[in-house]
Amino acid sequence: MKYTDFSPSEIEDCLDNVRQHVQKDRYAIAKNANRQENIDFIEDYKIDTQKEKDILLSLTYKDFCYAVDNKKEAYSHEILYIFCKQKELDYWGSLEVVDIYIKINITEISDGYFMYIVSFHKRNKAIKYLFRVND
Repeated sequence: MKYTDFSPSEIEDCLDNVRQHVQKDRYAIAKNANRQENIDFIEDYKIDTQKEKDILLSLTYKDFCYAVDNKKEAYSHEILYIFCKQKELDYWGSLEVVDIYIKINITEISDGYFMYIVSFHKRNKAIKYLFRVND
């Protein structure tokens, strides 16, 4: 189920939380066997840690699409927030405007909260922005 019953200020509150996690290095982009698309994107577009942070810190409420429940049963109480950010990136020497699909999960761990970037790759399906007219 997609959740779209958010106000711009609720998404800005969420993004304030995202920014705090990025600034404190309390986040990680999933780079396991199930997330090869993230790994390929980061390698193809030469996304280093600074560029990764710049992208995450540049998110605005207008980049928000929707939220969904975590499909993993053990984490079904968690909500995942989906954003799509347009950025000009270097693809092997050519600049390319890329829609970056970003799925964020902020979860409680033993010493507070941690942010997992579940998806961080080129958009591979149609999306609709909640707070702007789609291009």
